[in-house]
Amino acid sequence: MTTTPNPRRIVIAGGSGFLGISLAHFLHENNFHVTLLSRSAPKCDGPWKHVAWDGRTLGNWKACLDGATGMVNLAGRTVDCIKTPDHQDEILRSRVESTRVLGLAVRAIDQPPPVWVQMGTAHIYGDPPEASCTEDSSLGVGLAPWVGKAWEEEFERARLDSQRGVVLRTSFVIGCNRGAGGGALDRLSLLTRLGLGGRIGSGKQGFSWIHELDLNRLFEQSLTQDSMRGIYIASAPNPVSQVEFMRALREALGVRFGLPAFAWMVRLGAPLLLRTDPDLALYGRYVRSARLQDEGFTFQFPEVGPALENIAQAARHTLRQ
Repeated sequence: MTTTPNPRRIVIAGGSGFLGISLAHFLHENNFHVTLLSRSAPKCDGPWKHVAWDGRTLGNWKACLDGATGMVNLAGRTVDCIKTPDHQDEILRSRVESTRVLGLAVRAIDQPPPVWVQMGTAHIYGDPPEASCTEDSSLGVGLAPWVGKAWEEEFERARLDSQRGVVLRTSFVIGCNRGAGGGALDRLSLLTRLGLGGRIGSGKQGFSWIHELDLNRLFEQSLTQDSMRGIYIASAPNPVSQVEFMRALREALGVRFGLPAFAWMVRLGAPLLLRTDPDLALYGRYVRSARLQDEGFTFQFPEVGPALENIAQAARHTLRQ
C-alpha cells in the first residue's frame, strides 16, 4: 500500500538533545508534525512522536521517513569532552555512520523525503587567528575540520540525487533550557555566576554564535524554500572576540566581574575540573554567511548583547513558572 505524503511532517534524526528539542518546539508552533529519531527518548515531554534507532543499522524505524515532507539530521556525539582516542573515534563515527544509514533508509522506502537538511560545523574552517571566514574560505586542519569534511562527504554520498540537500555549518548556539539542557551556554553561564566568566587566554579568539530562534528559522527555511541548496554558514552576522562575548554574557546575567584565566590554567583545569577539551575555549573562529546575506535572510538577533539578554530573560521566566 502506498503511503500518502503528509505535507507538514518533519523527521529530526538525533533530535533528543538541546538543538532537536528546540527545533521540534519551533516546528510544532509553526504547524508541523514532528517525529524525533534518537537512541533514547527525550528527557522531557513534548508535541512529537519518538521513534528509537541506534544511528548505525537499518531497521523498522525507516518507516517514519516514508511520506515525510522533510528530514533533518542532527545526530552526532558531543564535542564537549576530553579528546581521548575513543572519544575522537566516536565523534567521527556517530556523524558518518548516522548519515550513511539515513542514506540506506531513504533508498528502502517508497516515498523518501524530498529535502534533507544536514547539520554541519563551522569548526570545519579550523582556527584562523583573526580572519573572517565565509562559505568560500579555505578549510582548516586538525580533528574538527577532518570530522567536518568526512561528515559532509558522507552526506553527499548518502543523499538521493532527487533530494534537495542543504548543509548548515553551525557555530555556537545560544538558547534556553527547555527540558533538554541549554547546550554549552548552560556551563558558561554557571562559570560566569561563579565569577569565572572573564578573558580566557588572549581573549582575541573568535567567538561565532547564533541565537536558537535564528537557527530554527534557518532550518525551517531550508526545509520549505526550494531555492536553498548546498552549503550555508549558520552563524550570526556579527561574530565577536571571546572577551567581548563574555562581557556581554556578564551583563545579561547581572554579574559585575569575571576573573581572567591564563592559557596554562585552562589547559590544566578544563580536563580535570570540567572534563572537557581546553582547545574549545582557547581557540575560535570568526565566521559569517555571505550566501545568507546575498539571499536576503534577516537575523532577528544579529548582535550578541540583545541575543544573550533575550536568552537570560527567557531563562528567568522559565524559573518563575
